[in-house]
Amino acid sequence: MSLKITKDCINCGACELECPNKAIYEGGKKWSLSEGTNIKKKYVYINNKKIYKNKKYSPKSNNIYYIVKEKCTECIGFYKVPQCSLICPVDCCIKDNNNKENIKYLLKKKKILHN
Repeated sequence: MSLKITKDCINCGACELECPNKAIYEGGKKWSLSEGTNIKKKYVYINNKKIYKNKKYSPKSNNIYYIVKEKCTECIGFYKVPQCSLICPVDCCIKDNNNKENIKYLLKKKKILHN
């Protein structure tokens, strides 16, 4: 399961710096798969969705920081706990119950992003 940032976000940006996948973006900023990853292919499939490495995708939020679920691995393979949740001063980085992924899939996603 990826994480999400709730509307309680105070836009401090602390979480963005801690993410090993560069899956966290400031509200209003476009995201790309290539940022913070080692993907060599032109595109990959994540959650059965074709995502192009260098394409700039629309922001998932315009007002607060957001987490790109296609890039979030809950820090599996890097740390024991999600770093955004650990650092957030208002506890607004939480599990996204609408995007459930098991540990096996999160490890597979990490391998896709960093191999």
